Amino acid sequence: MASDSIVIVGAGIIGLDVALVLSERGYGKYITVMAEHLPGDTSVAYTSPWAGCNFSAISGTDANALKWDRHGYTHLCKLASERPEETFVQRTPSTELWDENVPHDKIKGMAEYLEDFRVLPTDDLPEGVKFAVSFTTLTVNAPSHIDYLYRRLRDQYGVRFVRKTLPNIQSAFASSSTKVVFNCIGNAAKTLHGVEDPKCYPTRGQVLLVRAPHVQTNIMRHGKDYETYVIPRPESNGNVVLGGYMQKGVGDGSTYSYETQSILDRTKELSSEVRQKEPEVLAVFAGLRPSREGGVRIERDEIAVAGQKRTIVHNYGAGGTGFQAGYGMALDAVRSIEDVLRDLRNNEPRAHL
Repeated sequence: MASDSIVIVGAGIIGLDVALVLSERGYGKYITVMAEHLPGDTSVAYTSPWAGCNFSAISGTDANALKWDRHGYTHLCKLASERPEETFVQRTPSTELWDENVPHDKIKGMAEYLEDFRVLPTDDLPEGVKFAVSFTTLTVNAPSHIDYLYRRLRDQYGVRFVRKTLPNIQSAFASSSTKVVFNCIGNAAKTLHGVEDPKCYPTRGQVLLVRAPHVQTNIMRHGKDYETYVIPRPESNGNVVLGGYMQKGVGDGSTYSYETQSILDRTKELSSEVRQKEPEVLAVFAGLRPSREGGVRIERDEIAVAGQKRTIVHNYGAGGTGFQAGYGMALDAVRSIEDVLRDLRNNEPRAHL
C-alpha cells in the first residue's frame, strides 16, 4: 500500500497525536501528514507551539472530556516516566484554585486517577477562593514536544511529512491511493472550503516566557473572567510560562504591554515562588486556541471528490486542551475507521518464500 493511503491534514498536536496512535498500531508507513506549518515553524495560525502547557481541570465536564483526560494523563505519565529529557514531559506538583463555578463532578472523576490528589482545607485558601486541590500534573514544553513527535514519527515509524497549503479539504484526496483523510486543521476549520464549520472560533491567549529557575510548582487560579497560571517549562534551562487570557472570539495575534503587566501582577500575587525574585521576561506570545461551540468534533463522514464518495474523519475544536485531550481524541478518531484499517492490512502485499 502507498505512503499516502492515510492522509492527516494538520501538524499541530491533534494531527500528530492521530499519527502517533496509528503508528503505534503499525500504520506509520501508510501515513502522509500535509500541513502549511510543521514543528519548528512559528505563526499565529499555528497554535500548538504557543501552549503553556500542562494537564489541568480546565477542560470540559462531559463524558467525552472526562474520558479523553484520563487517556491523556496516562499517555503523558508514560512519556514522563520513560524519557522525560527526550519527550519534554515531566511530573510537576500542582495546585488549582477556583473563585466560583467549581466543577465538582469533574474533580470527582479526576480524583480517581490523578497522582497525589487531595482537596485543600478551606481555612488555607486565599481570600476569594472557594475550592482548591493539589495533585501531580504533567507539564509539557510545547514547541519541543511537538518537535519530538515530528522526529519520532518520521524516523521511527516512517511517517511522511509534506509542507502544503490546501485550497480545500477535497484536495487532500489528490492521490487515488488515499483511503481516508483525517481533518485536524484547528482554527482553519471555520474557513477552509469543504469544511467551513460556523461553530468554530478562536480563543486568544497571551503568555510570557520568563527565566525563573526557582519556580518549580504549577499553580492555576480560575476566576469569573480571568485565568492566571504559572507553568514551569520542562528541559528549558529554568524557563517558566506565565499567563494568561481566555478571550473568546478574539483573533488578534498581537501582544499588549498592559496585558503583560497584568500577567506579572496576577502571577506574583498567586505564586509565592514568583514573588521570590523578579522574573526575567524573555518573550511575549499570543496564541489562538481552536475552539468550537458545542465542543470537539470527532466525526466520520463522507465527502464527494470528483463524483466519488470518500471517507473523512473530522477531529478538531479542542480549544486550549489539545495537549491533554489530544491522545484520547485520537483514539476515538482512529476507532471510527477500523474497517478501513482492516482493508489496508488485508491488502498489504505478502512476502513470498
